[in-house]
Amino acid sequence: MMVRHEERITTSQTAVLITNFLLGTGILTLPRTSVDEVGTPDVWITLVLGGLVALTAAVIMVKLNHQYPDKTFYEYSQDIIGKWGGSLISLFFACYLLAHSGFQVRSMLEIIRFFLLEGTPRWAVAMVFLWVGLYLIVGGLSSIARLFQIVLPITFILFLLVVFMSIGIFDVDNLRPVLGEGIGPVLKGIKVTALSFSGIEIILILMPFMNQPRKAIHTIMIGIAIPLLFYMITVVMVIGALSIDGVVSRTWPTIDLMRSFEIPGLIFERFESLLLVIWIMQLFCTFAIAFYGSALGLAQLFKTNIRPMMFVLLPVIYLIAMIPKNINAMFAFGDFIGNSGVYLGGLTPLVLLVISKIRRRKQGIS
Repeated sequence: MMVRHEERITTSQTAVLITNFLLGTGILTLPRTSVDEVGTPDVWITLVLGGLVALTAAVIMVKLNHQYPDKTFYEYSQDIIGKWGGSLISLFFACYLLAHSGFQVRSMLEIIRFFLLEGTPRWAVAMVFLWVGLYLIVGGLSSIARLFQIVLPITFILFLLVVFMSIGIFDVDNLRPVLGEGIGPVLKGIKVTALSFSGIEIILILMPFMNQPRKAIHTIMIGIAIPLLFYMITVVMVIGALSIDGVVSRTWPTIDLMRSFEIPGLIFERFESLLLVIWIMQLFCTFAIAFYGSALGLAQLFKTNIRPMMFVLLPVIYLIAMIPKNINAMFAFGDFIGNSGVYLGGLTPLVLLVISKIRRRKQGIS
C-alpha cells in the first residue's frame, strides 16, 4: 500500500493511537470483572501479568509486520496463505473492528442515557456520535492522531485529579492481604485482565503508516504501559474505597466511586460528571479508530475507495449498536468481541508468522 507523506504518523502519534484505542469501556467495568474472577485484592498483580501477555502478542504482530513493511494486515495475509484464505481472515478482522466500533457506540449510549441524559432516544445520541466520528476519519489517520494527541493529556490530567480526590475514603486494609490465598487466584484472572488490552491488534493496521516502523516495539511498550498505569490506579483506588464485596455488586464501580464522595466549596462538588465527560471522549477515540480500521480493510478487500466505504458502514455500525436488548446483553456482546480479539490478535498473527517464516526459508529469503 502506498502511503502519502501527509498520511504518515510519528512514533509518538502511534503510541497515542494505541493508548486511546485500549482505553475504552474497560476502565469503567474492569474493577468488577477482574475482582469477580480473581476474588481477592490481588487484581493489580493479575493486571501486570495480563499486560505482559498483551505485550508478547504485540511483539509477535510487530515481527510479522516487519516482513511486509509497506503492507497492511489485509494485504499481506493474502501473500502468506493465498487469496481466498487471506481474504477470509481479512474479512473476519474487518468485521471484528466493525463490531468493536458498534460496541463502543452502544456503551456510550448506555452511559449517557443512564447518568447524563435520561430519557433521550438512543437514535438521537447515536446520530451525533456517528456523524462526528465520520467527519473525523474522513480526514485520514494523521487527522485522527492529531486529535488523539489533544484528548489523551486532558484525559490523563482530569482522570488523576478525579481519582485522587477519592483518597479520603480510601482504606489500604481493603487491599490486604497480598497473595493471601496464594498465586492461584492471580493466575485465574489473567485472561480477564489480558482481555482489557484487547485492541492491541490495531498495530497490524498502524505500522504501514509509521514513518519509523523499526521503533514499533518501543512504541508498543509505551502504548501498553500507559493504559496499564490507568488500569492499576483505577483498580487500586476502587477496591481500596469500595472493598472487594462492594466492587462486585456494582455495574459501573469506577463511576460509583466518584459518586461516593463530594468536596463542598469547589466548582465541582461531585465528580462523576467530569469523569463521564473525559471517558466519553475515550469511547469516541476507540470508536473512531475501529471505524477507520474496518473501512480501510473492507476498501482494500473489495478494491474500492475508502471514503465511500465509510459512508456505507455508518448505518451498519448503528444497527450493530442496537443489537443488544439490554445492558446485560451489551456486556455479553463485549465479551464476545474480546474473545474474538484473542484469536484474531493473538493466535492468527502467530500462525501467519510461522507460515511466513517457513515459506521465506524455502525461498531462501532471510
